[in-house]
Amino acid sequence: MDSKKAQFLYLSQKEVIECGGLDMAMVLDKVEEVLSLRDKGETSMPDKISLKWKDCDINTRINAMPGYVGGNCNTGGIKWIGSKPENPSKHGLPRASALTILNDPETALPICILDGTLISAMRTGAVTGVGARYLARKDSSSVALIGAGTQNHTQLKAILTALPDIKDVRVCDLSSDRVEEFIRYEKCENTKLSFKGTTEARDAVEGADIIVSATTTVKPIVKSEWVKDGAYISNVGNYEYEYDVVRKSSKVLADNWQAVIHREHQTAARMVLNGEIQKQDLYGELGEVINGKKPGRENNSEIIFFSPIGMGIEDVMVAREIYDRSISKGIGTWLTLWDEPYWI
Repeated sequence: MDSKKAQFLYLSQKEVIECGGLDMAMVLDKVEEVLSLRDKGETSMPDKISLKWKDCDINTRINAMPGYVGGNCNTGGIKWIGSKPENPSKHGLPRASALTILNDPETALPICILDGTLISAMRTGAVTGVGARYLARKDSSSVALIGAGTQNHTQLKAILTALPDIKDVRVCDLSSDRVEEFIRYEKCENTKLSFKGTTEARDAVEGADIIVSATTTVKPIVKSEWVKDGAYISNVGNYEYEYDVVRKSSKVLADNWQAVIHREHQTAARMVLNGEIQKQDLYGELGEVINGKKPGRENNSEIIFFSPIGMGIEDVMVAREIYDRSISKGIGTWLTLWDEPYWI
């Protein structure tokens, strides 16, 4: 470089959207690609750091999630994401807010700082959607959503992108108001779908081809006898399933077993930590299925249980695509770190 000037591109959430941040088909493909790269050993991802402070509740935190993605991405980065569950009711703000930084491995300098809130929600939904591509029945027509919060909007968006023949959506939440609000929004987005709202998990789960849970519960709310043969289950949130749901499943997978067990909250992780199942009883990781090392769904009667944890490398992968699109479109604001470095 002739100049020692250091600049990076800043992208607001509006600009992230202009560059395809709501393009779930793109996000699904990028998440699938990064899971494949991780299985091939072409990513690096240190443990997530969770920052807490005096008097914060169990669900309040700020997480640092760094990662490097190789392949055509060849980018390092980090997501800095805060979570405050009372934000919507107390401040009129989203529960989660994120900032993502991308760095060039050649110089280690930042090349882009962008809103990560939207990307984080989209890629979290996309992991379930990629799982649906490989683990759900191709003729799946019904979805049960446990939890009527923000996250299940992108979970549904991803499932509908992966399996466009879905016809029936059941939404369950302890709050009937949240259920009604969720369905009101989704009916505007998906006019051809049939929606049913309930405050009882059984009403949503029984007969559903796909079950997705995204809640903060610390007690199981889904019973094994409610789960039909052939179901695909995505345990996005916490301890939503009684142990017998996992025992009843033909295959139990994660996107990253080490991270799932380290987090401790999801049902299968609790079972491993409590000695209810052994690590060798776990079928494998989704990246292995994507790369053809292990088969995904092999018949229509298998119950397949998936524990997605979400990884910083997914944010880096999607953010890099947004950055590349912003460069080609001339979108964003260039900011200067320095014109000349103070020290070299």
